[in-house]
Amino acid sequence: MKDTVEGYVEHIVFRNEENGYTVLNLSVDGSELTCVGVFQSIGEGEMIEAAGEYTSHNVYGQQFQVESYETKIPQDSVAMERYLGSGAIKGVGAALAARIVRRFGDDTLKIIGEQPERLAEVKGISIKKAREIAVQLSEKAEMQDAMMFLSGYGINLSLGIRIYKQYGDNVYKVMRENPYRIADDIPGVGFKTADEIATRAGISFDSEYRVKSGLYYLLTQTGTQGHVFLPQEVLLGRARELLHVLPEQMENYLTDMAMDRKIILKEQENSQGEKRTIVYASQNYYLELNTARMLHELNIICEEDRTQIAHRLEQLEKNSDTELDEIQKQAVMEAVCSGLMILTGGPGTGKTTTINAILHYFESEGLDILLAAPTGRAAKRMTEATGYEASTIHRLLELSGIVEESSANIHFERNEQNPLEADVIIIDEMSMVDINLMHALLSAVLPGTRLILVGDMNQLPSVGPGSVLRDMIRSERFPVVELTKIFRQAAQSDIVVNAHKIHAGDHPVLDNKSMDFFFLKRYDATLIQQVILTLIQKKLPKFVDADPLDIQVLAPMRKGALGVENLNVILQKYLNPPSKDKQEREHTNGIFREGDKVMQIKNNYQIEWEVRGKYGIAAEHGLGVFNGDLGIIREINSYGEVLTVEYDEHRYVEYSFKQLDELELAYAATIHKSQGSEYPAVIIPLLGGPRMLMTRNLLYTAVTRARKCVTLVGSDVTFQAMIDNHQEAARYTTLAERICEF
Repeated sequence: MKDTVEGYVEHIVFRNEENGYTVLNLSVDGSELTCVGVFQSIGEGEMIEAAGEYTSHNVYGQQFQVESYETKIPQDSVAMERYLGSGAIKGVGAALAARIVRRFGDDTLKIIGEQPERLAEVKGISIKKAREIAVQLSEKAEMQDAMMFLSGYGINLSLGIRIYKQYGDNVYKVMRENPYRIADDIPGVGFKTADEIATRAGISFDSEYRVKSGLYYLLTQTGTQGHVFLPQEVLLGRARELLHVLPEQMENYLTDMAMDRKIILKEQENSQGEKRTIVYASQNYYLELNTARMLHELNIICEEDRTQIAHRLEQLEKNSDTELDEIQKQAVMEAVCSGLMILTGGPGTGKTTTINAILHYFESEGLDILLAAPTGRAAKRMTEATGYEASTIHRLLELSGIVEESSANIHFERNEQNPLEADVIIIDEMSMVDINLMHALLSAVLPGTRLILVGDMNQLPSVGPGSVLRDMIRSERFPVVELTKIFRQAAQSDIVVNAHKIHAGDHPVLDNKSMDFFFLKRYDATLIQQVILTLIQKKLPKFVDADPLDIQVLAPMRKGALGVENLNVILQKYLNPPSKDKQEREHTNGIFREGDKVMQIKNNYQIEWEVRGKYGIAAEHGLGVFNGDLGIIREINSYGEVLTVEYDEHRYVEYSFKQLDELELAYAATIHKSQGSEYPAVIIPLLGGPRMLMTRNLLYTAVTRARKCVTLVGSDVTFQAMIDNHQEAARYTTLAERICEF
């Protein structure tokens, strides 16, 4: 049985305009009660009846946690004056409210509702203003009615407000006829939420609305597995599992959706000459098509004298005391003579030296150069390696927020209308760049600008959809220079040598005579956990001269004794134990504690960050925190319900407690999430796992994340099996085909 309280809003202490979360003081029978919960556009002075339960906060004492509430009509002239004078009605202050109530007394509400023009009898109110006051009161009553209607479908206040703002008075028609519209029209609302609501509304499980919405949902979700499209048989198979509708009942709907231009149907021929139908969400098809078109426009030959280039390069080698091999010289030549060029190679093959030679050449020509990488850590490494300022691609393009749910619709200030002002643009860690980010980048690059893309095509593909670097190389339409020679200095590192052996399918020697590559054989999960703790707490910090928090555990899996989730609980317990000096917050993702190492696990293009200078004063602002970004929890404010994380480059981000599902502990992380990052030391636990996951490619990526030391702990049998397993999960992409069409 829920408790109920009734009173008027005395004071709003805190309000999050984005999600409606509010802390307010409610005047109940002459005493104040602190209420917390999600409220619509509530104002001071409003009368409410709230249902919920009393809770006790360890700092702020007794509070009332509101689960639902109803705005009450003021019953007398005193309550009416308080309500009108609270600021709830625009243009009416305390003095004017007093005059209105003095004139009409207990009939005030009736007069406003039925004879609003009579308000003009009060000094200071015109006929126009009288109507505006009446309209505002009517709108508030209509919204309250809509909230009550939506609550009947199990819709909470926060979502109800967004639905009402989207549809207004049409909300009743939408909910009764086709609730699946909310999945299409309201950012952040998925098919499953709409499906639950539609079930309560009595929509049939094989309804046309439901089937089409489910099919479209599956196509838009393909990006989470890296795909741009799905073969029709795969799509219908997944739809059968989701919707419990037979494939033959759904095929006609695909044709209808194609006619409505929501999807694109294409024929594709495989290597055996067999044809199949493939299905794209329309935005994904045009994303690939336009990316291919822009790549084609940039792919021009620059008229340059190659003999003169070779001579100038020789001079630069002498001046900088650098010696390039023939392939590196070829890379510089291609960069100078091509509008678009790809430089690829594994660790220790001289990519940085080659990039620096390209930079020095273009600098000697007096050209404007921009450098960028997909993540903050990769950009920082690029800056350190070249001496030139590099930024993230998002910052380079001046991210300004997100317009729609799809990440394809992020808005950047730099675009076709406002392109980047540069002669040369160099992008590193290209294997991490997905099709959405590539499209945004190309939109801001004018034909005639040289674009140089650098990356290791043997790394794992991007977390987001597409396989841009590999598809571009596979198309064979662009100049590609692959560096293969391991240079003498790099050859002294067993991290580099063994990474290349792993990629080639050769088995490294595991004798622990190395200075930077170790394998500690253990065959019990509990023992492996103990070894990991010993390495982080005692052995590695001194060995690599780094803080324990800078040492990264990289696991192949999320689940299991040696999965990321379990390891994070153990590592938090020992590396950042509970303390009376540290605030903490329990969440479905675990306990967050001040001092914890955490990771952002989804792209958030709207969240604000600030760089804080002396005395905590903000010196710089920006938008966006991205999937895989690592930070430290600096403060947890239980009263304000805000958690503050410090990311790279001293960027501070404040998360409301309702946003904590975007964070997880990061003492251990999956190998996939480590792409583009580099750590002083990496620990890789290996004991077993699904064959489709435990691959050579995954192991190669993990090993190449370490700068000074790699320590593998676990089964050498699993290690050797991963090297022998060169299977890779197929990605459904057609960028290479689109490029070839041009």
